[in-house]
Amino acid sequence: MATLQQLQAFLAVVDHGGFTAAGRQLGSSQPAVSRAIASLERELGLPLLMRRADGVGLTEAGTRAIMHARESVRHWQQMAAEISAMAGEVAGILRVASLPFTTDALITPQLRTFAERHPGVEIRILEGGELEIRDWLDQGAVDAGVVSLPAKGLTTAFLAAQDMLAVVPADHRLARLDEICYADLAKESFVRATGGCARFFMAVARQVGVEFDAAYEARDMAAVVEIVRAGLGVSILPAAAVLHRPPEITVRLLVPRTRRNLAVAINATAGPAAKAFLDQIAVLRPE
Repeated sequence: MATLQQLQAFLAVVDHGGFTAAGRQLGSSQPAVSRAIASLERELGLPLLMRRADGVGLTEAGTRAIMHARESVRHWQQMAAEISAMAGEVAGILRVASLPFTTDALITPQLRTFAERHPGVEIRILEGGELEIRDWLDQGAVDAGVVSLPAKGLTTAFLAAQDMLAVVPADHRLARLDEICYADLAKESFVRATGGCARFFMAVARQVGVEFDAAYEARDMAAVVEIVRAGLGVSILPAAAVLHRPPEITVRLLVPRTRRNLAVAINATAGPAAKAFLDQIAVLRPE
């Protein structure tokens, strides 16, 4: 029968892209992780992983096994957390997924307070785009995540409302305007941020009858800023992403004004640590 250690090693290799990275995450050696995976594969009778030039991939058997492994580990962690909660202590692991531009300003202060209140909880944080975060929540790969409202099927606590802003080179003709409309931006060479906010403002653009044809795309919002800074295009980004902007770019409110309501979400199977974190957000959310 597969052990908890084997399943944790399997998940760590998949989630972190290799045996060495998995070992660092687990506080173990690379050979120990390899032995755990080999033992698991022997018990199941088929290889679960295949080595590739870009890291490690799942075999067909591994694709089926990964879902069961996640559920098994999650159930064990939830059992341990609920037993601790019966004794009046919140314990276990809290895995929080954050959008890159929300981590420093919105999530880290909340996690610092949570750690002070619940020292028995091990906190892990990872960053991704909103679609990734939603998938991680649905799969149980994370316990809580930052999402846009509305978030159907998830329990949420409002975190913050952030304006989406037009971002243009400082010497661009649009920089002379007090506000910039979607139609004017769509006429320019557009730089799309693929790391999470594009779906949101694209939906607003469609509502006002505007379509963007992106000349450039970048996942990292800092890279989008640099492309705009170089004078290659214009973009739309959350206010937090351009809080410390270089002097070569200018930001303006959009017409229509576009605000994104952010929340921390948990799914229906969330354990005590995730529920305690959500309760804290509801009470201590930033102004």
